[in-house]
Amino acid sequence: MAGSGSGSKSTLSTIHYDVADSIAVITLARPDALNALDRTMKDELLATIRGAGRDRAVRVVILTGAGRAFSAGQDLRETFGGNEPTLAEELRARYNPLILAIRRLGKPVIAAVNGVAAGAGASLAFAADLRLASDGATFVLAFGRVGLVPDSGSTWFLPRLIGPARAAELMFTGDPLPADEAARLGLVSRVVPGESLMDEARALAGRLATSAPLAMAMTKRALARAQEVGLEDALAYEASLQGIAGRSADHREGVMAFMDKRTPRFTGE
Repeated sequence: MAGSGSGSKSTLSTIHYDVADSIAVITLARPDALNALDRTMKDELLATIRGAGRDRAVRVVILTGAGRAFSAGQDLRETFGGNEPTLAEELRARYNPLILAIRRLGKPVIAAVNGVAAGAGASLAFAADLRLASDGATFVLAFGRVGLVPDSGSTWFLPRLIGPARAAELMFTGDPLPADEAARLGLVSRVVPGESLMDEARALAGRLATSAPLAMAMTKRALARAQEVGLEDALAYEASLQGIAGRSADHREGVMAFMDKRTPRFTGE
């Protein structure tokens, strides 16, 4: 990863990375191909997400697309099988690590969905912690139209986000889900005019960047675990994480700032 401290930028062949004010903006940058995911983009995106995770200057990540699409999903011009990986191998080698990297990133990830998010491109947005959408955004899971099965975590994320029946309908029919309906279902936090999307995403990210980084990371972990365990296990996990948070310098700083009636200065320790 090129230098990624505050105010830095780096550009790979398919990914733009910009850090300012503790916020990293990762932009999928194949606009002429509607940011379709080819092998280069998948590899560069995974490296960029992992780099953001290691960068202590970054507290929040925004993922968005260049041009008029968020991502059209897998680049259908790529071939599979023969001398190339099979689709199953591609999922295991590239897509699955990418989705897991987003989920395991100890920092909030905001998907700023600026246009169509289709197939695995939609899955990238589903894997984020929060989603904002432009008024022109749509989500499409038309895997069946090319004889494929929803993948990249969409069968896991979408039923949890909007309910199993609605998720099944979208996957079976391949019908597009427009931004306003996505907001009504709770898939996106809110819909904003396209020209305001990044300003809104940065404003939200800025609010999150002022929170205690360690507590934020553990909250993300607790939310993920709670989707897979019962109440008793969730309570036990919360208690374990709270024990860690309670011993942190950030907790002490937060209490002192509250007593002193000032803004806390969290360090992530």
